Amino acid sequence: MIGLTVRRDACALDFLALGSLVHRLDPGVVPFRKAHSFEVHVSGGEYNVAAGLSDCFGMKSGIATAMVRYGIGDLVQSRVRAAGVVPHYKWFDHDGVRGPNIAAVYSDRGMGVRPPVVFYNRAEEAGALLQPGDFDWPGIFDAGVRWFHSGGIFAALSETTSPLIVEAMRAAKSSGAIVSFDLNYRPKLWATSGGPEKARKTLRGIAGIVDCLIGNEEDMQTGLGIAGPDVAARSGLDPDAFFAMIDRVVEQFPNVRLVATTLRDVHSANSHDWAAVLWLDGKKYVSPTCRLDVLDRIGGGDGFAAGLIYGMLAGRSPDDSLRLGWAHGALLTTFPGDVSMAKREEVEALAHGGTARVQR
Repeated sequence: MIGLTVRRDACALDFLALGSLVHRLDPGVVPFRKAHSFEVHVSGGEYNVAAGLSDCFGMKSGIATAMVRYGIGDLVQSRVRAAGVVPHYKWFDHDGVRGPNIAAVYSDRGMGVRPPVVFYNRAEEAGALLQPGDFDWPGIFDAGVRWFHSGGIFAALSETTSPLIVEAMRAAKSSGAIVSFDLNYRPKLWATSGGPEKARKTLRGIAGIVDCLIGNEEDMQTGLGIAGPDVAARSGLDPDAFFAMIDRVVEQFPNVRLVATTLRDVHSANSHDWAAVLWLDGKKYVSPTCRLDVLDRIGGGDGFAAGLIYGMLAGRSPDDSLRLGWAHGALLTTFPGDVSMAKREEVEALAHGGTARVQR
């Protein structure tokens, strides 16, 4: 594999994520102020990648995260088991009144000209209490892990989560695992954690360790402080400005071997043009572009990351890996919830020119 050396010896896990699990309350197309009912999805920016790799692609994946002994914790654990993800839990006891809690994310799906709206209740969140020393990294990585992943959502939760990411990444690199990080810049989360300046300091410290960065131009400009064009002033499908930024990224972070992102042009809440790009050791790759009829856009980027990482772990070519990420992310937007319901055969078919004709 160009640029990245994947372990081929016996490993307990192909992929391990570090992040916080949440439960997302989804009223569908109804805004929350008018909602009478909602679906419950188990999610997490980092967990979604692990679940996609396990449930869709059949890889051995795990999640290191916080878990709480109460009813919502039981619900979340059942979904993790159903996805086939191996848990490494730091346990917390709920006090019956305040927490610690499994965080709640509220997100409707929007419709047409009305965009989806996301807000949070992350008060007394168990994941934010995680800190260095909570996990036996030597024991976990001694058993073998091919790829380690975390993200900017988890880094934003508290003063202790980003040092935990750094601790885990150093242990992962020492063991020979590839290390990736999804910048996933969320202004609402960083506004309560020190604002843009704190975000840049934190995310730049993490980016200096990783092999692979996932993030769009806005993530790099706002999260890493990399100068670039006005992303709002140009088409979301133009790869040139993204590639132009890569030289600036790798100049400041020479450890980075891979950078990838999705490209999206939003016509309405339910109609997007969708593409993806990959930079790997100086070589550039661009996916096809397709029109998406979107049911639920939340988690599409995590679906892209899962497909791309699967391709890399499976020894596929960079172009093929990018197409798998592009196809898996596209399919994920056709399902309710944040976690893949696709089959690998469906992803492969779309990645290599399949259509939406009825399967008989």
